[in-house]
Amino acid sequence: MKELTPRQIVKELDRYIVGQQAAKKSVAIAMRNRWRRLQVPDHLREEIMPNNIILIGTTGVGKTEIARRLAMLASAPFIKVEASKFTEVGYVGRDVESIIRDLTEVSVGMVRHEKEAEVEEKAFVMANERLLDILFPVDDQPRPVPAEAVDAELTEDLQARHQRTREKLRERLEAGEFEDRLVEIKTQTDNAPILQVMGPFGMDDVSLNLQEMLGNVLPKKRRSQKTTVAEGRKILASEEAGKLIDMDEVIRDALRRVEEMGIVFIDELDKIAGESATAGPDVSREGVQRDILPIVEGSSVVTKYGVVRTEHVLFLAAGAFHVSKPSDLIPELQGRFPIRVEMDDLTQKDFVKILTHPRNALIKQYTALLNTEGVDLKFEKAAINEIARVATEVNMSMENIGARRLHTILTTLLEDILFEQPEGADKQVTISKELVRDKVEAIAKDQDLSRYIL
Repeated sequence: MKELTPRQIVKELDRYIVGQQAAKKSVAIAMRNRWRRLQVPDHLREEIMPNNIILIGTTGVGKTEIARRLAMLASAPFIKVEASKFTEVGYVGRDVESIIRDLTEVSVGMVRHEKEAEVEEKAFVMANERLLDILFPVDDQPRPVPAEAVDAELTEDLQARHQRTREKLRERLEAGEFEDRLVEIKTQTDNAPILQVMGPFGMDDVSLNLQEMLGNVLPKKRRSQKTTVAEGRKILASEEAGKLIDMDEVIRDALRRVEEMGIVFIDELDKIAGESATAGPDVSREGVQRDILPIVEGSSVVTKYGVVRTEHVLFLAAGAFHVSKPSDLIPELQGRFPIRVEMDDLTQKDFVKILTHPRNALIKQYTALLNTEGVDLKFEKAAINEIARVATEVNMSMENIGARRLHTILTTLLEDILFEQPEGADKQVTISKELVRDKVEAIAKDQDLSRYIL
């Protein structure tokens, strides 16, 4: 993080997200401030709180992608939740503390994967030894023979011959000569029964805790399965890596990452804004806000791995806010999201850039897909402009779903090519402006039909 200045963070985000410079600048500053906080004296570190952000904009403008790419850039635990999926205490549904429990689970998985990568080479060596034992069983080794039956020199010769055979087999195994051979491997599995515990809020982790406790008490059992040497090596290496890493250290590191680097993205915040005037499904909207408030303000959440403090978790929220507005949120929650950024609506020029510039641009994706069939897919510049124009017009005349409109248009445009090409003889396909008009524009003009296709 020290090398990632705000300007560099924005530059990295530019590789995947078109436009939205104000939003990128805000999240880049928020991310850099997390590193800065860790450098200040201890007596001030706990007092510096993150500047949580609300991203305001229609669907498909890049709100979720900004948060997701930011987390990937910082190697930070990240979770996306939808505010409308949570309910006030006392109602049926998930309680808000499960957000932090899920974030902790993500963090443990991240750290464990990193630790396993560190011991990967050693784990593969150990897996090869286990495969060697299967291919050349220990039972095949020469048994000690009584001294009166044979002399010591012959015994030593038999053992040396056995060792040479094993070494030759190891060389052939490492050279990949046995990759397709079927072997029977035994792996360790938990013997704990699957439990489903129903109860009030905060109980969604109880079943996991009970299974873990029972798993520690009940003996482990081994499961046999037949597989190829290549697949068996992966399975055995994963098991050996699990034995080599210290899970206590993994959990300590994971909890620290959640508390200092965790990012929670709360989507559809506008769906719980405001106060319902009538009873019904929306009656708990304000209650959900009040339940979210403690974890955003800072509280201690009990997880299966330990207690997690949320004071320094970064919360990014998003919503279209067409009907409601941020000021409809309860004042306490508004105060915990001091930064609000309005996302720009995407223009035709933006659509052209989205189709071509990012590393994961849609045109690059479809080109790569057809390359697997030996097909060279080309888009004329005029065709790209035409796709962008149609997307803009359809968004203006119907619901504005932002860049997601490009997915539906390209799917319609390339449907026949993707279907017929595996059996087709033409290995070079060029998408022209005329083809785009023939395929898409007629549908776009028919409002009723476009609702179902575009």
